[in-house]
Formats: sequence, C-alpha cells, structure tokens
Amino acid sequence: MEKHEEVLISIRQIIRAIDLHSKRLSKETGLTGPQLILMRSIRELGEVTIRELSKHTNMSQATATTILDRLEKHELVKRVRSEKDKRKVHAHLTEKGMEKLGQAPMPLQQNFINKFQQLEEWEQSLLLSSVQRISSMMNAEDIDVAPVLEIGSITYHPE
Repeated sequence: MEKHEEVLISIRQIIRAIDLHSKRLSKETGLTGPQLILMRSIRELGEVTIRELSKHTNMSQATATTILDRLEKHELVKRVRSEKDKRKVHAHLTEKGMEKLGQAPMPLQQNFINKFQQLEEWEQSLLLSSVQRISSMMNAEDIDVAPVLEIGSITYHPE
C-alpha cells in the first residue's frame, strides 16, 4: 500500500470514529454534539448571554440561537431576561437539562485532548503542523469550524 493511501485510510478512520460517536450520542441522549456543547457551556459559564455563549463555543449567534430554540422546545434550557439589564437574555439549564447532561457521554475530543496533552511539546507541534498541512492540501484551511469532533447538521435534533 502506498503512503498516500495509508494517510487517506487514517483520515477515513477518524471520520468514521466521529460518525460512530455522533450516532451513539444521538441514540443515547437524543442530543447532537453541538447541543451538548452548548448545554455544557451554559453549565460551565453560569448566567450567560447568547453572545457570550456563541463566542465561548465558536458558533455564530444565529446558530447558537437556533440550537437554543430546540433545547428550549424540549425543556432542557430556558431563557430568562436579566433583572439588571432588560436588554439581556440569559440561558439557563432546566432541571431536566441538568439530568440529561449528567447522563451524556464525554465528548469524543476529550479523550483526544487528554492523550495529546501527554505528548512532548515537539510531538504536539509535529502533529499540529502535519494536520494543518493535510487541511491545506485538501483546500479546507479556510473552512470555519469549531474545535468539536461531531458531524452532521448542527441544528438537527431527532424528534
């Protein structure tokens, strides 16, 4: 097997791992990866505006709002107008949302992050430059994405 074929197989394995994790997440929790990320961010940040939430998760405000609409429809999140500044609306997890979040598996990238951080600095840099080169070779370096290992529509939510 030629080296370029081995690289392409490795890329396909990564894509497949992400796909399988996304399907498992959806089956076990009924949530998409981005929905879970927003919920975790709300829990982490506490009283948070949509703007702060979108900035923290690297999602556009429109995308975050669409996802929050779905989460609110399923009573996992509620939006509350600020008492101090009526112009601001804060997202809060409901009790049902906290329970759902507690049952959800860890994000796929968490395992990667743990292993990556155990590598020597030079090896981290080598991997980073290699993956960036692959991204460039696939004309993907200008595609705007969040550092989340999930695939599929970020607004999809199984009913």
